[in-house]
Amino acid sequence: MKNYSTPFFLLLAVILIPLASCTEFLDEEFRDGITTDNFFNNDAEAELAVNGVYRILYSGDLYRTRGLDNYYVNGADVVGPSRNVNGQIHNYLIDEGVADGQGTWNSLYEMARNTSLFISSIEGNDNLSEGARDQALGELLFLRALAYYHLTNLWGDVPYFRELPSTEELSEITRSDRTMIRTEMKADLERAIGLLPSEYSGADLGRASKWAATALKAKYHLFDREWQPALAASRSIIENSPHRLLDNYADVFDQSDPANQYNDEYIYVVDFTKDPVFGEGRTQRTDDYNPRIRDEPSNRNDRPDGPGTPTRVQLYSDLLASYGEGMTGYGWAIPLPEIADSTNWEEGDMRYTASIVTEYRGYELSFPYYRKNWNLDQENSPRGNHPENYIVFRLADIYLMAAEAENELNGPEGAYAYVNAVRARAFEPDKPWSGMSQDEFRRAMYDERKWELAAEGHRRMDLIRWGILLETVKSTEHRPWNNPGNNITPKHVLLPIPLEEIQLNPNLLETDPSNNGYR
Repeated sequence: MKNYSTPFFLLLAVILIPLASCTEFLDEEFRDGITTDNFFNNDAEAELAVNGVYRILYSGDLYRTRGLDNYYVNGADVVGPSRNVNGQIHNYLIDEGVADGQGTWNSLYEMARNTSLFISSIEGNDNLSEGARDQALGELLFLRALAYYHLTNLWGDVPYFRELPSTEELSEITRSDRTMIRTEMKADLERAIGLLPSEYSGADLGRASKWAATALKAKYHLFDREWQPALAASRSIIENSPHRLLDNYADVFDQSDPANQYNDEYIYVVDFTKDPVFGEGRTQRTDDYNPRIRDEPSNRNDRPDGPGTPTRVQLYSDLLASYGEGMTGYGWAIPLPEIADSTNWEEGDMRYTASIVTEYRGYELSFPYYRKNWNLDQENSPRGNHPENYIVFRLADIYLMAAEAENELNGPEGAYAYVNAVRARAFEPDKPWSGMSQDEFRRAMYDERKWELAAEGHRRMDLIRWGILLETVKSTEHRPWNNPGNNITPKHVLLPIPLEEIQLNPNLLETDPSNNGYR
């Protein structure tokens, strides 16, 4: 395949040469150089290789911009465009060569290639201290499992390798069974859990801990409907990790202080809070959720104080500026009408106002927006250069996973404690669940995960694993310029293998000539 044919020396140059202005734990000085002849000679070289893999997460095709959000957030029932943009994905006009995830595929396989190469080179390497070797292996096992997690979620059966094949082998590789891949990744994560530390501090914040590996393992089990190991992994985090639920839901997403953007609920984040990565600025994802000032006030050309005086937009802009704020985003990722309507939420659910905003500082907005994903700070978080963490795993998700697994195993009686721990901070007075049948609990969880985790990259995959994506998309109200319900078909639970990859390697169709139903 195209991206597998990168010459080995170029691969090393891309991965291992330090890049200017990276996050602290990525910004290591590369003194001696790594070549195929001295692969790896000391602890620093092994750490540098791991840091190079972390850098891939900062790609715009993964976490820096829309990347994974295109297929995890869009096309469900929580987020849609405020105008006719991103329509190929949201409206299920996906096909071979059309929004088929080529860039995301490339970045994930860059991770798979490099982790497999480095694991083989670090495993049993006597040049490294035991502690450095264990740390590097634990992180690489986690990162490779994260890559194959996304690959198997989005494409199902995919090319798979544990040691980097030759260029010729890569150019002829076929797809492997998803179940087999995921089984081996779960075993790798179990090993990573035993190698990684419980927590980090200072410059090492942002590395994968044993609890990040446990959370990813729990996700694998949940998606594969392996309820007992999903429950065991989730309970291990809840009962043994240093993570805790914050008392206030809104505080989970508060990154207003650039120097203090971690909290106890975060299990794993992609950290954009430090210096820019790749010299391209920090994350731009926030721009999708930040409003555009020209769209916000109704009657925006009105001049309330008469001809020749400032327009409503100018007045509003000045008001925001007085707080050091501005609405300078793209403003297109907004709540769909049903989730934006507070009457569709349970009465008293404080997560609504923490998640969704329809007016701000006395002005009614043209659209509702996701407050939990925006940052209007213009001094520390200007357009195109936002220093916010991307939350991959947080503890409330783990509690809800434990509740779901317990209910599937034994019914709701033992599951209430987990879901009610999450609901306790959402309602005042508390509104705990009780008195449900197993099926009632299961169906109630469909909405509970939506309210708690909206626009955080979980919803579409939840609907897919529950088998209700199509019916949900068809029954959800969308904006007038969108019609995903008219286009979605069963094939859309997976993406087609990217057309460019098939053209370079027709063997990718050997086990499935239909390409996930797109032919």
